[in-house]
Amino acid sequence: AAEAPRVAIEHGVEVGAAGGRPLLADVYRPPGPLATRPAVLLIHGGAWRMGDRAQLAWYGIMLGRRGYLCVACEYRLAQEAAWPAQIHDVKTALRWMRAQAGALGIDAGRIAAWGHSAGGHLALFAAGTPNEAAYEGGGGSAGAGTDVAAAVAYYAPAALERSANGWDSAEALLGGNATDEAMRAASPIGRAGAAFPPTLLIHGADDETVPAGQSVRMHEALARAGATSELHVRAGLPHSFDLDREFGRESLALGAAFLDRYLAGTAPAGAPEARRRMAEIREAEARKGRNA
Repeated sequence: AAEAPRVAIEHGVEVGAAGGRPLLADVYRPPGPLATRPAVLLIHGGAWRMGDRAQLAWYGIMLGRRGYLCVACEYRLAQEAAWPAQIHDVKTALRWMRAQAGALGIDAGRIAAWGHSAGGHLALFAAGTPNEAAYEGGGGSAGAGTDVAAAVAYYAPAALERSANGWDSAEALLGGNATDEAMRAASPIGRAGAAFPPTLLIHGADDETVPAGQSVRMHEALARAGATSELHVRAGLPHSFDLDREFGRESLALGAAFLDRYLAGTAPAGAPEARRRMAEIREAEARKGRNA
């Protein structure tokens, strides 16, 4: 069998600074000649309190093989710095990608945010707050812009909330004394609007950490607002189901296909061939009805 194309990885690239320390990222460069490629910012999970950029290394490699340059960023965890430091750091990485577009060989207008769990929350929040001063921070690459062209979120907490019987997302990010107003302000669902970029939401139906209803509500809010949203609730699967190789590959394929449609433009967003074929089927059925 032919060897899979190799993705070049640069570890520990400094993309900015915050809290008196550098902010680092890993860059996954696709094989082949340099071109103006679409790019993906990968944001790790871990309840905003653990985890690191290496968590999504497999995604960087697999998406890199499909032609996407990926940047897996770090962000200050909640015990190091209070919210909104986490989104400040994510946006610092976004600005760096845009400022370094020429050196990276990417199209600055085709950058997606992709995150898992708490990282999914940050991906959605970034998508809903482009260039919004309160959430930009001062980590570097000022003025480069933080809008994204698409968002992919796996089992993301879209609405922070209190929980007496499970994971308390509000306390994890904001602390035990967070007000209802603070929870609403830090929830991506409140940012749903017509200008929200195309968004893919993937969730396990049996997720006991972040209930699948979180993604369902986010999808419904985006749909009501007139934004493009695609939702996949996977039967019988728990939180972090993609750690299983089989389910991980299936869900990666969903995410990559979505990016192919709405970021790379290599697949038709409107699926015209499928629409044409369905129209033919409906017309054939109508003719049968008329001739019956």
